[in-house]
Amino acid sequence: MTLQDKSAYGLDGVIAAETALSHVDGERGELIVAGARIDTLAFAMSFEELAARLWSLADGQPRDPKTTTRQFGQARQRAFARLPQLLAAARDLPLGAGMRAAIAALGPEPDLPPEVVLSGAMPVITTALLRTQANHPPIPPDTTRSHAADLLYMLGDGAAPPSKVRALQTYLVTVCDHGMNASTFAGRVIASTGADLFMSVTGAYCALTGPLHGGAPEPVLAMLNAIGQAERISPWIEDALSRGERLMGFGHRVYRVRDPRANVLKDAIQGLGEGDLGFAAQVEAYARAALAKRYPQRPLDTNVEFYTAILLDTLRIPRQAFTALFACARTVGWTAHALEQQRMGRLLRPASRYIGEGVGGR
Repeated sequence: MTLQDKSAYGLDGVIAAETALSHVDGERGELIVAGARIDTLAFAMSFEELAARLWSLADGQPRDPKTTTRQFGQARQRAFARLPQLLAAARDLPLGAGMRAAIAALGPEPDLPPEVVLSGAMPVITTALLRTQANHPPIPPDTTRSHAADLLYMLGDGAAPPSKVRALQTYLVTVCDHGMNASTFAGRVIASTGADLFMSVTGAYCALTGPLHGGAPEPVLAMLNAIGQAERISPWIEDALSRGERLMGFGHRVYRVRDPRANVLKDAIQGLGEGDLGFAAQVEAYARAALAKRYPQRPLDTNVEFYTAILLDTLRIPRQAFTALFACARTVGWTAHALEQQRMGRLLRPASRYIGEGVGGR
């Protein structure tokens, strides 16, 4: 193995754990979560039901979805009661850093599992930070609403119509877990040391904020806005590729074909009956063809971020909150993986190959 072997140094293909939570097949373009294909699961199970299922698989403790739903409401309510403390930790910080500080300020709650406390707090923190940074007061959660419905309600537009709640729930389910991605691996490493779930999720969130992991949905909209109209699609994309620029929303570290989550989210947008899917589909089609022609040996197909950007924008989620909203979903996956890692009871301790001086007589 040499320094030029980037796949080896990125741990590509290295098995670090056995998991019952999710499986990514990059060659076939398939994602299995909690034993079901994502294109079926996303429209068949609520976010609360999936959370209960993943946590049950993670630690072997059966969870009733109705109990989990009730606990989610309680967790949102208790996070709101803690907002003075959480917002104080995030004061004068931009949204991404404020989220990190507020997550780190969370702690256990009586009679609620830590995975529920964390997952329930995320939408409260996200919406409260957005509103306070816009000089609006946070909106208290409504424990009678679903997680998706309450998130939209706390953003401040009143009770969202069922079509928007369904679309957001589809998004939350679709991105809830995705194999051993960088943030999940970071969370599992922390959990393997015996640290608690609050530490694990804080570390996982920090990994997510890096531009190589969770930062691409917002630039998709910037690209679509820059193209602007159908007649500019071809010249804009060709010019961008000629300059060696990346087309946002295309290419993935694991998938060699189209990301299956892209199809799910495209269907969710169609269910809304809003958004300019026609123009987006034209951009997607031309971009896929142009990338295949320019890089025939390098698969660069549509990834989840392309339609994530359009869906969240249609739901009027502020662009600067896209990563935070992703974390609202992925916290369930992070906590499930942390619980599973803790059950394994094995410290993750990979090796490195020393290339410096002073060994073997050098």
